Amino acid sequence: MTFPQQRLGELGERALLQRIRDRIPAGDGVVVGVGDDAAAVELRGLAFVTADSLVEGVHFRRDLSPPRLLGRKALSVNLSDVAAMGGVSRYAIVSLCLPAGLEVAWVDSLFDGLLERAAEAGVSLVGGNLARAPETIVVDLTLLGEGSRPTLRSGARPGDVVAVTGSLGAAAEGVLLLGQGARLDEEGDLVATGIWTDSSADAVAACLRAQLDPRPPLALARAIAEHDLARAAIDLSDGLSSDLLEMCRRSAVAARVEGRAVPVCGAMASLEGARGGDSLARALHGGEDYELLLAVDPARFEELQELSFVWGVPITGIGEFFEGDPVVIVRDDAGEHPLAPHGHDHFPSPAGDGGGA
Repeated sequence: MTFPQQRLGELGERALLQRIRDRIPAGDGVVVGVGDDAAAVELRGLAFVTADSLVEGVHFRRDLSPPRLLGRKALSVNLSDVAAMGGVSRYAIVSLCLPAGLEVAWVDSLFDGLLERAAEAGVSLVGGNLARAPETIVVDLTLLGEGSRPTLRSGARPGDVVAVTGSLGAAAEGVLLLGQGARLDEEGDLVATGIWTDSSADAVAACLRAQLDPRPPLALARAIAEHDLARAAIDLSDGLSSDLLEMCRRSAVAARVEGRAVPVCGAMASLEGARGGDSLARALHGGEDYELLLAVDPARFEELQELSFVWGVPITGIGEFFEGDPVVIVRDDAGEHPLAPHGHDHFPSPAGDGGGA
């Protein structure tokens, strides 16, 4: 019998693997699960494959991110990618790089979150890898999904509606709040408001949850794919300004956005208003919203809105695509002007243009 207070270096790799293996249920379609050299799973139609990593010091800080919520987020960011492509997620492979001095309890809590989110999304954990890291934790997750036809970033046409689900900016606000001392516990409940008073507690909690425990609109994304309502799609992970420009580049079109139409998160806007900040800028550039950005035939936009009402996820038309070189134009109180991409970029180019593959 081992105890969570132990360090990984005291427990050993085989015992940790067994501890993890004992927690993972066999899922539907899993022929060979955790424990062999590779998993064997059943897939129908096309296989959708994506991977993402959460690196300590880059994507999270151990003292600010409860491991249970980190486990949920690690799966959610991958679920968002498959959903944006029009697929249904089925199987996950989790690889961990862990320092020997890390407590077993931290790993247990990480898997609490992973398994909870997997159960909610109908995903089976079927394997992975463990490796020792000098100091930094890395949570790397590969997700397999299935579907009949992928929705690409390259399908937008002139005249299509630029549409987004949900609201934007809360996750980026959550990063600021963490730096100001606001905190959630393992359950996702607010335990500290930081510099904010209790009157702002609800807004603080909402923004922290958006950052630490994102919930992509998976059911709506599946329905959109089933009804073939999106010509192009991308998940909003790097920020609207960056992701919309990426869609324009892939589709060889330009886009115009109405600033007043952008669905700014109310909780974020209340906090930005109190500090004298710019809530629209936060919504345009913040990133990690994990909502859907879509190009929609205007003749079918009303049908899309009806579907979003059924699933309880708002969807907003914020502009249109038009013929031209790839650029995003925003119309706001200052008039019309190009919207420079200021979303997240791991390796920003010297020109600051969000360039990359």
